[in-house]
Amino acid sequence: MKLGSRIFSPRPFTTVVAVLVFIGLVWLGRWQLERAAEKQLMYDAFDKGTDATRAIDAKTPPLMRYQHVEARGSYDPSRQILIDNMTDAHGRAGYFVITPFALAAGGWLLVNRGWIPVGSTRASLPPVGVDADPREIRGRADHLPTPGIQLGERTPLAPPFPVVANFPSRAEIERLLPTRSWSSATEVVLLDAGEADGYVREWQPPGFPPMRNIAYAVQWFGLALALGVIYVVTNLQPAPPRKAAA
Repeated sequence: MKLGSRIFSPRPFTTVVAVLVFIGLVWLGRWQLERAAEKQLMYDAFDKGTDATRAIDAKTPPLMRYQHVEARGSYDPSRQILIDNMTDAHGRAGYFVITPFALAAGGWLLVNRGWIPVGSTRASLPPVGVDADPREIRGRADHLPTPGIQLGERTPLAPPFPVVANFPSRAEIERLLPTRSWSSATEVVLLDAGEADGYVREWQPPGFPPMRNIAYAVQWFGLALALGVIYVVTNLQPAPPRKAAA
């Protein structure tokens, strides 16, 4: 193919490699856009969760994630769980404090009372005591934190309390705290920042905000465009000189 004074003459091998890499870069860009859309839905749900407050009891059906809720009952300070390897907004290591909450009308909830830093040593657990007086709590319905990759076999959770656990599942916690009346409304309630007897509570959807994924998508698409330009430029060869007429 002649383009002005040059001829576009790509080689088969480099063409195949360039096409495969180009497809991969475009796929990565589209994947980041899909992740951004998923994150945006999560952030929208987080914002929408405070539109109304739902009262929770033992018969409440599963709620939308981040739904704002309220419940009456009392904490069980004798059977708490510290979820390890949690960090605050500044990257400091600590625990999420998970406390069982006995609902006044029957049934149980798990309440995340917030983040607390590790003690002076790993063997010295931070104090997380709370009274068992009747109270009303408010917070958001959410999932328990989950690891990005789960390696190896899980060690069953066992006393003494507070139990330190790495990303425990709801099933593992239910085996540790046997009761037949766990509420199905939510896995855990994120205690509102204004509620008493909590720790650091700067709740937000997990992961980076959607704009971070969009920025990554732009980078991948930019690399794909650059690859296309480089491919065309490097495969343009000077046209051979025309032979003079006899």
